[in-house]
Amino acid sequence: MFDRVQKGFDVGYSPEDIAKGREVRAKVTTEMALQDAQAAVKEAAKSGKVGMVGYCWGGFVTWMSSAKVSGLACAAPYYGGGILDNAGLQPKVPLMGHFGDKDQHIPVEGVKKLAASHPKEQIFIYAADHGFNCDHRGSYDAEAAKLARSRTLEFFRKHVG
Repeated sequence: MFDRVQKGFDVGYSPEDIAKGREVRAKVTTEMALQDAQAAVKEAAKSGKVGMVGYCWGGFVTWMSSAKVSGLACAAPYYGGGILDNAGLQPKVPLMGHFGDKDQHIPVEGVKKLAASHPKEQIFIYAADHGFNCDHRGSYDAEAAKLARSRTLEFFRKHVG
């Protein structure tokens, strides 16, 4: 998705990398990301059912894709910033979301409201911070990451095969 802005873009988690990542990400609109997600789903569907998982901004793109991208079998967003601002979207596919209760970017009260407004979706809240699944961040939480991963894999086995 970043190739639209910078071909082959790859970045780490140092403060400088994060700043560069945010700079590049800011140049990619949601519409651009959804077009790329649709193209990826179309291509991947040639091999069978397609599920989507995303983390942070990718979690937001996954949330949006669950309602706007055709051809998905399921979606699993992890702590996607922007989801709460788009909580009115109705996923068209089974969805399993993962959030941390210590996340200062995505208030847990908002996540609870999201879950209440989407009772068919599986929304999990972990005793963890934003980015709890990334072992390159100080907010990594091995226990929460392991549980979320096992839930996600089971969810994908059920919906993708």
